[in-house]
Amino acid sequence: MALVLQLRSVSGLRGKGDRIAKAAFRGLSFYTRVLENCEDEAKFDETFRWPVATNIDGNEILEIQVFNYSKVFTNRLIGTFRMVLQKVVVEGQLEVTDTLIDDNNSAIQTSISIEIRYQALDGTVGTWNDKEFLETPSVHSEGDGRYSLETDSLLSGHRHSSDVPPGKSNQQSTERSFRRMEEDELYFHSEDELLGEGDSLSQGSLDTRAGKGVFSAMKLGKTRPSKDEHRKQDDPAVLETEDLDRKAMRYGAGLEPDTISLASVTAVTTNVSNKRSKPDIRMEPSAGRPMDYQVSITIIEARQLVGLNMDPVVCVEVGEEKKYTSMKESTNCPYYNEYFVFDFHVPPDVMFDKIIKLSVIHSKNLLRSGTLVGSFKMDVGTVYTQPEHQFYHKWAILSDPEDLTAGLKGYLKCDIAVVGKGDNIKTPHKANETEEDDIEGNLLLPDGVPPERQWARFYVKIYRAEGLPRMNTSIMANVKKALIGENKDLVDPYVQVAFAGQKGKTSIQKSSYEPLWNEQIIFTEMFPPLCKRIKIQIRDSDKVNDVAIGTHFIDLRKVSNEGDKGFLPTFGPAWVNMYGSTRNYTLMDEHQELNEGLGEGVSFRARLLLGLAVEILDTTNPEINSSTEVQVEQATAVADNCSGKMEEFFLFGAFLEATMIDRKIGDKPINFEVTIGNYGNQVDGSSKPLLRRKKEGGDGDEEESELLQNSSDDEVGEDGELVSVSSSQPMKPLVTDRNYFHLPYLEKKPCIYIRSWWQDQRRRLYNANIMDKIADKLEEGLNDVQEMIKTEKPHPERRLRGVLEELSSGCLRFLSLADKDQHHSSRTRLDRERLKSCMRELENMAQQATALRSQIKRNTMKDKLKLVQNFLQKLRFLADEPQHTIPDVFIWMMSNNKRIAYARIPSKDILYSIVDEEMGKDCAKVKTVFLKLPGKRGFGPAGWTVQAKMEIYLWLGLNKQRKDFLSGLPCGFEEKKTPRGQNLPSFPPISLLYTKKQVFQLRAHMYQARSLFAADSSGLSDPFARVFFISQSQCTEVLNETLCPTWDQLLVFDNVELYGEAHEMRDDPPIIVIEIYDQDTVGKADFMGRTFAKPVVKMSDEEYCPPRFPPQLEYYQIYRGNATAGDLLAAFELLQIGPGGKSDLPPIDGPTDMDRGPILPVPLGIRPVLSRYRVEILFWGLRDLKRVNLAQVDRPRVDIECAGKGVQSALIQNYKKNPNFSTLVKWFEVDLPENELLHPPLNIRVVDCRAFGRYTLVGSHTVSSLRKFIYRPPDKKAQQWNMAAKHLNGYLAMTSRAHRSRPTGEIVVNMEPEVPIKKMDTMVKLEANSDAVVKVDVTEEEKEKKKKKKKGGGGGGGGGGGEEVEEEEPDESMLDWWSKYFASIETMKEQLRQQEAAAAEAEEKEEMEVGEGSKAQVKNKDKDKDKDKSKAPKDDKKKKQQPVPELPEKKNKQKIDELKVFNKELESEFDNFEDWLHTFNLLRGKIGDNDDNATEEERIVGRFKGSMCVYKVPLPDDISKEAGYDPTFGMFQGIPSNDPINVLVRVYIVRATDLHPADINGKADPYIAIKLGKTDIKDKENYISKQLNPVFGKSFDIEATFPMESMLTVAVYDWDLVGTDDLIGETKIDLENRFYSKHRATCGVSQTYSIHGYNTWRDPMKPSQILSKLCKEGKVDGPHFGPGGRVKVANRVFTGPTEIEDENGQKKPTDEHLALAVLRHWEDIPRAGCRLVPEHVETRPLLNPDKPGIEQGRLEMWVDMFPMDMPAPGPAIDISPRKPKKYELRVIVWNTDEVILEDDDYFTGEKSSDIFVRGWLKGQQEDKQDTDVHYHSLTGEGNFNWRYIFPFDYLMAEEKIVISKKESMFSWDETEYKIPARLTLQVWDADHFSADDFLGAIELDLNRFPRGAKTSKQCSLEMVTNEAELPMISIFKQKRVKGWWPFVARDENDELEITGKVEAELHLLTAEEAEKSPAGLARNEPDPLEKPNRPDTSFIWFLNPLKSIKYLICTRYKWLIIKIVLALLLLIMVALFLYSMPGYMVKKLLGA
Repeated sequence: MALVLQLRSVSGLRGKGDRIAKAAFRGLSFYTRVLENCEDEAKFDETFRWPVATNIDGNEILEIQVFNYSKVFTNRLIGTFRMVLQKVVVEGQLEVTDTLIDDNNSAIQTSISIEIRYQALDGTVGTWNDKEFLETPSVHSEGDGRYSLETDSLLSGHRHSSDVPPGKSNQQSTERSFRRMEEDELYFHSEDELLGEGDSLSQGSLDTRAGKGVFSAMKLGKTRPSKDEHRKQDDPAVLETEDLDRKAMRYGAGLEPDTISLASVTAVTTNVSNKRSKPDIRMEPSAGRPMDYQVSITIIEARQLVGLNMDPVVCVEVGEEKKYTSMKESTNCPYYNEYFVFDFHVPPDVMFDKIIKLSVIHSKNLLRSGTLVGSFKMDVGTVYTQPEHQFYHKWAILSDPEDLTAGLKGYLKCDIAVVGKGDNIKTPHKANETEEDDIEGNLLLPDGVPPERQWARFYVKIYRAEGLPRMNTSIMANVKKALIGENKDLVDPYVQVAFAGQKGKTSIQKSSYEPLWNEQIIFTEMFPPLCKRIKIQIRDSDKVNDVAIGTHFIDLRKVSNEGDKGFLPTFGPAWVNMYGSTRNYTLMDEHQELNEGLGEGVSFRARLLLGLAVEILDTTNPEINSSTEVQVEQATAVADNCSGKMEEFFLFGAFLEATMIDRKIGDKPINFEVTIGNYGNQVDGSSKPLLRRKKEGGDGDEEESELLQNSSDDEVGEDGELVSVSSSQPMKPLVTDRNYFHLPYLEKKPCIYIRSWWQDQRRRLYNANIMDKIADKLEEGLNDVQEMIKTEKPHPERRLRGVLEELSSGCLRFLSLADKDQHHSSRTRLDRERLKSCMRELENMAQQATALRSQIKRNTMKDKLKLVQNFLQKLRFLADEPQHTIPDVFIWMMSNNKRIAYARIPSKDILYSIVDEEMGKDCAKVKTVFLKLPGKRGFGPAGWTVQAKMEIYLWLGLNKQRKDFLSGLPCGFEEKKTPRGQNLPSFPPISLLYTKKQVFQLRAHMYQARSLFAADSSGLSDPFARVFFISQSQCTEVLNETLCPTWDQLLVFDNVELYGEAHEMRDDPPIIVIEIYDQDTVGKADFMGRTFAKPVVKMSDEEYCPPRFPPQLEYYQIYRGNATAGDLLAAFELLQIGPGGKSDLPPIDGPTDMDRGPILPVPLGIRPVLSRYRVEILFWGLRDLKRVNLAQVDRPRVDIECAGKGVQSALIQNYKKNPNFSTLVKWFEVDLPENELLHPPLNIRVVDCRAFGRYTLVGSHTVSSLRKFIYRPPDKKAQQWNMAAKHLNGYLAMTSRAHRSRPTGEIVVNMEPEVPIKKMDTMVKLEANSDAVVKVDVTEEEKEKKKKKKKGGGGGGGGGGGEEVEEEEPDESMLDWWSKYFASIETMKEQLRQQEAAAAEAEEKEEMEVGEGSKAQVKNKDKDKDKDKSKAPKDDKKKKQQPVPELPEKKNKQKIDELKVFNKELESEFDNFEDWLHTFNLLRGKIGDNDDNATEEERIVGRFKGSMCVYKVPLPDDISKEAGYDPTFGMFQGIPSNDPINVLVRVYIVRATDLHPADINGKADPYIAIKLGKTDIKDKENYISKQLNPVFGKSFDIEATFPMESMLTVAVYDWDLVGTDDLIGETKIDLENRFYSKHRATCGVSQTYSIHGYNTWRDPMKPSQILSKLCKEGKVDGPHFGPGGRVKVANRVFTGPTEIEDENGQKKPTDEHLALAVLRHWEDIPRAGCRLVPEHVETRPLLNPDKPGIEQGRLEMWVDMFPMDMPAPGPAIDISPRKPKKYELRVIVWNTDEVILEDDDYFTGEKSSDIFVRGWLKGQQEDKQDTDVHYHSLTGEGNFNWRYIFPFDYLMAEEKIVISKKESMFSWDETEYKIPARLTLQVWDADHFSADDFLGAIELDLNRFPRGAKTSKQCSLEMVTNEAELPMISIFKQKRVKGWWPFVARDENDELEITGKVEAELHLLTAEEAEKSPAGLARNEPDPLEKPNRPDTSFIWFLNPLKSIKYLICTRYKWLIIKIVLALLLLIMVALFLYSMPGYMVKKLLGA
């Protein structure tokens, strides 16, 4: 059912022009081709067809728009035709001629003529007529409806099945009309939108034949979003010509960029057609190859460990390796700071599955292993996926795996980093970590993992497996069979599951190919787990050793979703397929690794039915089993049909071509075998095909017969069933050329077909296919955009918008398609949840894409591209279906029944669906497949050579949909069937006989290649190219010794025969393979790389004229394995030889080249247009030349060559004495292409001239792109004065770089270049928010104010109650270089934080103001400034980043002058200092074949220094007329002389961080070694013992002579007592480039100028001298110092202070501050300006040649250089490490209170405690001090009056105590440790006979601890638990503190509780003060404390028990006794009363 439109013509058009029409129906638009130069009538004559899935409603509208087509601008709408389809629906066919209407709905005189046909679903309207199937090949013997297959639901004439009963779809037509309206709002056009948006069952489909011209472009060509132009006028033009002649789109020169697919590889991979799918370019499997990894872990400290008084040790385990820290005694917050490194050389998969386990063990010693406190584990992969591959300073939560209910056991602070080769890890800068350790905020967990992780059970359910291979030889089995007669399966399988470092396994099923287990393996692990993959392996149990049969990994990220609407991991029950080595059993399987899951499996091994469920444990439940051991138990079996209904699938394949067969196997007959699962596998005949019920009717136990060998003629089973044919007939290959053979299939193409039975889970694959197609389209679009940016084509942002539009429409399309089959019984929970989450994600993505689309502007391009890249990754992730269904298809090439090479094709790629988007991307297409060697054999060069190139056609689908399986083949064939199948229409053919054959001529225009691979030991190659097409091949000539050959050769292939219809050839030419080889005199040529191309096709009836012909040269990327290896510049055309023979072809006219003999050059229209260029070369010198063939280089010369012309440098007479050239500048002229992208590379070669006229090549360098050296004369109109001026100045390459890096838009300059006198004085604004002229320095008044403040603050400073309002101003004399350094580091950190904040803010703003382009632009400029924090000088930066109100208080803080700390090398910040002098590495030697060993570094044999300038001749006059122009220097004016110069080099080494440990103990003893020329300094005696973060603080002075000694090497060695010292790492600095650089890297410019103190000016030249020198050199007017603190340079005015204080505080006038202000803003000076290097410290990575690419630590340092012919510099700054200051801490313990009572009195059962208090300060308890014991305290009160004295050395800046001690008895020397200053006080209960009992403790960090409470009552637990809210004090500021603090310990439930209170006084004195006022320990003299007032019971209780009893009575039972006495008194009274009562009564009564 479809709507077909034939658009005949449009007449009555005005004028002459190119016309194009667009037809739209239900959101799917088609474009016609462009009719060029039509006058009043445009005859389109094109047919479009819309397959429809729901009946068309009479109110629906068809719309046709006609445009004037423009290549450059938006197409202009001529008019629109809209038609309501009512009549068509009724009549079924209609011809219409009508006028068009314009935008205002008024008719115009243009008219259109169309015909429409429609057939409804139920067949009510019209009938198909034969014209319907345009171009349908009539060859199909099945006919078009004359047969019926098993499927009942097929429609008579429609070629696709549809499972919708006709009645069903009518329900939808009513809602269709208003759906249609919504859709218009959406204006939704996806290219492949075949059905209306709202169809829930879009079963319709696209008949690939209809409307050929259109569809071929639509389906695979570059698709473009269509737009309704008149509705979107504001949008820039997007060319919408889907079927504009596609080649024209691609090759046309001036076409709109959006449509030009930029060749490189895209030329092939962007497929233009229907019938071919993209070949895969990269050959080598990258998986499975081992690589270097390094895991470095620093254990810093632990906190809150659960347990009392423990001795903790941390065990660090990575994979199998374990390392331990040292033991810390009796503390539960140990501080370690120990560093561990683990090195691995394994494949990535193995690496990332390794588990990192950190466990804390309590009291481990030599004899016992200790008890586990808690552990933490995570896999290496999780760390690797973190930003920068690391966790830095994060807290790991420890938990006890043995006790699930326990909760957390403490925290461990650590750094973990995983480095692969080439990753460099940026360590966040380490300085004093003053930030409060916020544990909760810095947990060691990836983003998105909740901090509260719970325990969970993972149930892995193993049900059954099938299709296992036999795993032992059959000899024994045959013997057994002979003896006993039993036939057994030869495998004993069991399943082993590994997860999070634990393994579990099922029982072993003896001898079974189809084992049944029904067992579940239960893991208990924290959830969410930090281990990504569960590894499931089927293994064969064997007496000797068990081997893996197959391995599968379940990636937990793919089977769960952590979002709000997410789901826990779940899987199946579903089958998973396992792949591995080939199935024929051998004793030693060379591919065994494949079965372990490493590398790509080459054959199906088995499939396993498994499920996974997770339940979160409720740990409060008492019944819970608290062990985490793996358990195995029975699981309930699942129903047979749970994983889907069994369906019969049919796989058909046709081999259309087999060429490029490796010559090694060319002599034996070859055949191909195709298998899917075990079906079709002939070698493995022994394992029976799976037991399958034949069609439901069959009786249950009927087994499918053994697979017949295909030799049997009887291809049809008894009941007419067809039996599979899975391999082609063997055939002898023929020779193609020296390297390759081909199979002569000619017109007879063999076919295979296989029937197989699988569970029908196609929906999973369909959904994956839809997402894959969206992703492919997105990737292709992004490649285009990047290519456009790279080649600087106009408007990449438009293309990106188009890409986003496609993306959002594709995503919305997914939503409508994926929602089908919801009711499917066998859908697992994962299917449902994944579908939901995919739909959510895609819907979200569609919205984001739409939003992004509107935000894309020219300048936001780059950022947005990154975001779109993320979409791509997400799509690929979502598309990967974890639950397998149909196994992959393998194609094996067999020679002599041996398996040689294979290709693996995912079954989803060839799966058929009637809905086009769901169809696999290679289904029913011809795919070019390259076969590769299996397993390890495919690594390296062996894997790069093609084993065979196949053109293969595959189709996989349900058997009942089978009738369509031939639809995609090239037309024009007859089917050859087996005799039995002759009369059955749907019977598959065993071969195809092509009757149609076309003859072509292929012309390959091979112009040149660049950046090829170096294949010879000279570092060059002798390349030639070999071009393969079908079964022919030709070679270009060999060009010797070059990496950039220009072959300029036309290769003509005559009589190329292609089979099939002519029109298909035009759209579907086969691909051309081009291989580049290196010719060797001996042996065979070495392979250097390969690329593919598609030719431009011209049929015999077409004209050879623009836009398609002649084709243009394009770059094709060359691949070697997975790596790129250069580009090929070529063009290919395929010309049909018509009936007239070759005479009709365009003549091959080109200059005939007499010298080159019969070689044809590339013809004129194709070769590039050339112009004359002059290339000037600056020859400076050669450096570091290594020996050549053991001889030293003595007289080198440099040869420069470009495009056949060149120049030689002067000869260096004696390289040792002076390696610089005597003649600096030479030039040559050469013809280069106008198009810069086609410029040939420039070759630099260095030769050594030996005696007797011999030359030896030393090394070579190829400058692949001349672009950065091209000089473009300034344009007069656009005043690019600064570009030009810089050029005059000769600093050539600066324009291209330095200029670009300058923040733009900051200063407005009014320039009148001619009149120098009247220049405008613009003020320099230093900050974005000020209008006034900025003072660079603080004014005098402010200084005064500060001083006053200082005085005021000083008075009241003493008692400043806790919160210091302002820090006291540091005293000048106190400050040293380190103060400056630490202040700078703080600033750097602060800036990083602000940048992050600013970036986030900018993002938000951008979201808000999407529409306002101008604002966004301005803001972006600011953002760029912020991005690169070092672009502007430091102080300036800081001001810029603060919002205005913060400024004043910031000024307060900045009292210390700062320097700039670069956290990278200075070179990377200043462009390698190549502003005019470039360094070219000379290479030599082969590039290693193995990725691992030969790095570029090893091939470097020296460096050439120089530069070049390329410009068109003649040059404009104004340049040469410039004053002072020296013609000998050409464009290199003003460069310094290169004579030798003596320089004093001063190297300052500050410190090293994160050194790689060199000793067994995990430490190193580092010292510095410096080498420069002949000077070699080893600072061995000053090694720093056992330190990985040593502070060196040294400077070294070296005298050197440039150029001989210019490479400075700074190395860090590890000192060893015995043996040689090991190199830890080294860094190399090229001093010469720094010395000559315009950036003035000789001595950094400091922030302020002062002549004394810690910030003394270091340079011998004062700022004013430097400034005048710079002005003179740069020909800049100035400096003019004026009154009032102003200076004018060029046209800028700067202001600043004009006085300076000397040592005595006297003020003198000076201009230096002003000059310095200019220097700090030198980059703002027009023409000559560039950034000057500030005073700085750079951080350089240390590398070790043995471990290339992996950082071994970093070194902070800087270098100053002073020429010796200038005044000598002052002495070096003293940066020696600060000596720690000596302090004494006196702690007086006065009293304790409420200490818990531990002992029971043995007389009275009385609770009491014998209290004493212990305290220590340094790290361990080695200096612990105890008070005396307060015996028998019954109230918890204790009186001590006891003084501890702790002397210690303290580093103020780092807030650390420094202790030096020997590590062990055997240590050679003391090691220095830095530990936090923490005072620990503990309260104990003394016992006489047993160990003392620990009661509680408190730890006070002396820098910030809570103020003590005034009284014991006020002292509470709060003081420990919420420190955050309490005011903190520092003993270093307060000096003396007294108060009450709580002692705490943990109770049984792990809760903190108070166990006592202590009243203490802390008094801190410096060593000098302590000497002046000494005090005694305990209560001793001097300054003794009085004796405590203790009740006497406390010590004589053992002498006088009665006394203590009396004490007890008096205190304890006092009230009880009083109560008893009172009661007794009462009783006596009552008794007396009763006793005397009668007497009295009687007396009373008797009256006595």
